[in-house]
Amino acid sequence: VQLVESGGGLVQAGGSLRLDCVVSGLWITSNDINWYRQAPSKQREMVATIDRVGMPLYADSVKGRFTISKDIANNTVYLQMNDLKPDDTAVYSCNVRQILQDYWGPGTQVTVSS
Repeated sequence: VQLVESGGGLVQAGGSLRLDCVVSGLWITSNDINWYRQAPSKQREMVATIDRVGMPLYADSVKGRFTISKDIANNTVYLQMNDLKPDDTAVYSCNVRQILQDYWGPGTQVTVSS
């Protein structure tokens, strides 16, 4: 199983980025896929999750600004981030949690300047 994130970068406040999580070794239609973020000196927090049937859930801090979606044909999960704020600066990672195994990607850095 491999998860690979891309799409991070430096953006000004109010800008947008789209993060991609390409999944191999398991089907995104059979698993819930999560996006987490971790800022320096802060605990990792779940940002958004999309379940097997495509139902999304969001952290309160990103509701109305972030959208999680999936591309079944490419086995990829996206995180569209709009109206970015400096507090969104973090390393963003995608995750699949199974009963006996937790899978993580290496992460992608998102930096929002004020």
